[in-house]
Amino acid sequence: MPGPSYPPAIKRLGQNFLIDPNIVRKIIALADLTSEDTVFEVGPGRGVLTEALSRAARRVVAVEIDPTLHGLLLARQAEWPNVELVCEDALAYPIERLPPGAIVVANLPYYLSTPLLFRLLDGRDRLPRMVLMLQNEVADRLVAEPGGSDYGVLSVMAQYAADITKAFKVSANCFRPRPEVGSAVVLLKTRASGRLGSEEEMRLRLLVKASFAHRRKTLINSLRDEGYKIEPVMTALQQLKLSPACRAETLSVEQFMELTQRCV
Repeated sequence: MPGPSYPPAIKRLGQNFLIDPNIVRKIIALADLTSEDTVFEVGPGRGVLTEALSRAARRVVAVEIDPTLHGLLLARQAEWPNVELVCEDALAYPIERLPPGAIVVANLPYYLSTPLLFRLLDGRDRLPRMVLMLQNEVADRLVAEPGGSDYGVLSVMAQYAADITKAFKVSANCFRPRPEVGSAVVLLKTRASGRLGSEEEMRLRLLVKASFAHRRKTLINSLRDEGYKIEPVMTALQQLKLSPACRAETLSVEQFMELTQRCV
């Protein structure tokens, strides 16, 4: 029996559909799912990964923003009785609907990958593990270490919230239509909230963003240009035994945390 006829990909929604069954198998293996798990999938697209997830997990919640694709997936609902298909923007989907311990497995649309990633990490108390397909460049930034050009706001804030591993690269030939960039799959094991209080965590975000706002400048000058008072920053750097000429990209996640706590 022939499969459904899918409409062309919508460029503005970043639709590049995974077609390689070997990559699907590698993603499922990395997710390490059990028959008791609930999976949250963002952007099921044409359902290639959804089908495999439905076989590996107890329940799958798949959120698709494209109503046409959502309708075509609904037409296959009988094949996946344990899949809940939701037509909604994943940025607006209430994470609290998911049961604690839900596993995220998703091929994130590249144009929205960073805001989606931050939103998922904000729900990390409920989401202990994530397996995400991302643009290779974004994956490199996620795992970047201090001192390199890839290390920045995304690196610090993601590593603050999770232990991250770049698992494997994915060729552009594994998608239709073929994207113009390479891809990679990353594994994130989230850290429980509580390393900093909620107010301190907000201050950390603001401090890190301000620190990298002017990469060519020293940390002190970048923070000053973003409205921070120099005296407490200088004092904090001295206490942390950091040079006043240091730049943001040389500080570790832990040093940013300590700087946040001292620059009150």
